[in-house]
Amino acid sequence: MSELFDRIDALVASRSPLPPPAERKRLRAAHGLTLDEVAAALDVRRATVSGWEAGKTEPRPPERDAYARLLDKLAELYPTTPAPAAETAPAPDAPVPATLTAVPAPAQGQPLSIEPTPDDEDVSASLTPQVSASDHAAAPAAARTPASATKSTSTSRPPGAKKVAPAGTSVGESDPRFANGPLAVLDVDADGQVVAYCVGGLVLDVPAKSLPSLVEWTLKEAKLGQPKLSGPGRAADPLLVLTAAALERYGLPTKLSEQEKDAGRIPEGHKVIKQLARAQWKLTKRGFGPWARIYRPATGSERACVQLCIPSWNALDTRHWGESGQLPPAELARVLGVYAARVMTPRGSTAVTGLELMTALHPPTRASAPDTDGRRHSEHNPGSLGKDPVDCGPCEAPDGHPLLKGLPRFHVRGPAEKLFEEAYDWARPMTDAECTLRYLVGIDVNMAFAAGANGLNVGLGEPTHVRNPVFDPKLPGSWLVDLSHVDLSRVKAGKEWVDLDGSLLPSPFTPKGDHPEGPAWYATPTVAYAEELGYDVTPAEAYARYDNGRYLDGWYQRLRDAYLATMADLGVTADLSPEDFLTAMDGYKARDPELGIVITAIKATVKGGLGKLRERPRGEGWRPGERWRALERPTWRPDIRAAVISRTRINLHRKIVKHAAFTGQYPIAVLSDCVVYAADGPSPLDVLPYRDGKPLPGGFKLGINPGLVKHEGTQTVLWGEGVREQFDAPQLNFARFIKDGTVTAADNGE
Repeated sequence: MSELFDRIDALVASRSPLPPPAERKRLRAAHGLTLDEVAAALDVRRATVSGWEAGKTEPRPPERDAYARLLDKLAELYPTTPAPAAETAPAPDAPVPATLTAVPAPAQGQPLSIEPTPDDEDVSASLTPQVSASDHAAAPAAARTPASATKSTSTSRPPGAKKVAPAGTSVGESDPRFANGPLAVLDVDADGQVVAYCVGGLVLDVPAKSLPSLVEWTLKEAKLGQPKLSGPGRAADPLLVLTAAALERYGLPTKLSEQEKDAGRIPEGHKVIKQLARAQWKLTKRGFGPWARIYRPATGSERACVQLCIPSWNALDTRHWGESGQLPPAELARVLGVYAARVMTPRGSTAVTGLELMTALHPPTRASAPDTDGRRHSEHNPGSLGKDPVDCGPCEAPDGHPLLKGLPRFHVRGPAEKLFEEAYDWARPMTDAECTLRYLVGIDVNMAFAAGANGLNVGLGEPTHVRNPVFDPKLPGSWLVDLSHVDLSRVKAGKEWVDLDGSLLPSPFTPKGDHPEGPAWYATPTVAYAEELGYDVTPAEAYARYDNGRYLDGWYQRLRDAYLATMADLGVTADLSPEDFLTAMDGYKARDPELGIVITAIKATVKGGLGKLRERPRGEGWRPGERWRALERPTWRPDIRAAVISRTRINLHRKIVKHAAFTGQYPIAVLSDCVVYAADGPSPLDVLPYRDGKPLPGGFKLGINPGLVKHEGTQTVLWGEGVREQFDAPQLNFARFIKDGTVTAADNGE
């Protein structure tokens, strides 16, 4: 009889309606269950449960029956509280559930031009700690339907109510000062009212009629901002994103003229800038441009600063943010909100944000212990780069640096004068045996340069010039050493010597893969790799940094977690088998295009942040031999950039050597973090040596973690030979075109 009752219960459960997605999540969170625990109990993937809670998919039998039973039991334990009437709406600082995906720490692990884009400068030092808005209550939000957001109706709600945040957003975290999230997108609704779209579906009425009053409202009532990322740091300033309609409302142009684009700002005589000046608000040196910062100088311990982002002025570069600038306000708030929650509130371009993230995690100063009078003072924060810039070594300086002004005019520095650590751009002709194969398969290293930064010891202070030093692989610096004796035909792979065909391998010591011909400057990871291959090194000079540390570890971990959490929301997790991983990666961005934009922005933050470490002059009347603005930053550190690129290139070469020693396969082309092999089949599994589901130790491994590889693209060998003949380029780099196979004369340098 009990079995009969069980079948009846199951039949009832199979037809009972499920609660809405937001309620499913509430019930799980109320009982303290994680997505992993629910997934394990139902014998499904974590991403499947996440999809049910996000409303993207619905459960099917037999999992639906068990899921319905679980939700029914939880609903008995945690009944829904009746929604309050509009006149008794909850205060805006009521907590809103966060939905950040938790991702376990992974195992260790695009063609890179790690150069920054012309962009924002660091925030003026006169800005002070964040103004607290905790004593002010934000006005209850009224339900609005902006004319420009007709595609998105998800923000409709009773007055004052908050929606559960969409997947991947976090509102307020635990700081009541920032109860409404880090940012808001301002638009004008059909009734002509300015409204602010916050993360999580919250919409606020904006009473401000002018830009100065908008800044005041933001600081006093909006409850926008983000808690600090480290103990000695400071909270992030609120970010307002202005749509074209909001720009018109506040008297600003919806587009910049050609002259204004060249200047990167509107004229200082603009009426809105005069309004700000009359209200005693100031702008940073960049003026009123796509990423404007409006602030007041220090008054006591308070910080008063608001940042503006103006998409129609090209604040959101399409190379890094896709078409996000064209999204409806609610969807744009979601994209920027996910990025802010997982990385940080944008401070400008992705390059600027990547650099600012380093500083936010390692602020230059901290409060000292109390002195005899009980007062605290500002002191150096150990592990940071400090607050004062330091000069690099002459070999680390880019052309035009003041350290090089004594060189003859038009002098071209060679390898023995200039540190040249860059990403790979190497290719070779195919052998006869490779031409008999059918496919060219490209594999790409995930977050390669982030993985290269993980655990890397870098210099924190200025360099010390040393003659005839003894090489120390643990000492960061630049070394003048002759590595021309390293023979890639016989190298150490682990503890054993192996014989290889060195002519089919790129040199690990030069970006073009050419064999070095004499002494040259190298970063520490490159010289250490020569020792690892079994060869002695005897440096003639060095610029060593005895004050050093793992400055980039926290930066890597923050970006790694952001990347993995967002990929998990897109259905790509770290626990997939190689076959399932390749399937999950097929068209993953199309599952949620908004999160696809976030992934692109996270990757650009890595590359751009490293590029900012060696930012070049950006006009402003600069002449060779003169200092430029970026040199005044403590984060202008070309040696750190060189060390990361060096380690990334060496990591890739180490895997290439392991792969060649084990399989006899050699790369045909390498571009940055992409490697192309000839193979009999079109899949990476036709290249990578998996045995019993396990990859080659120390070689390439499919997976989503930084340092592991994914499928970049496949073309036929006939295609490869055809484009080389077409452009008469026997060493055309296939890795540049392997993704879609499109090659133009411009790509070949014609």
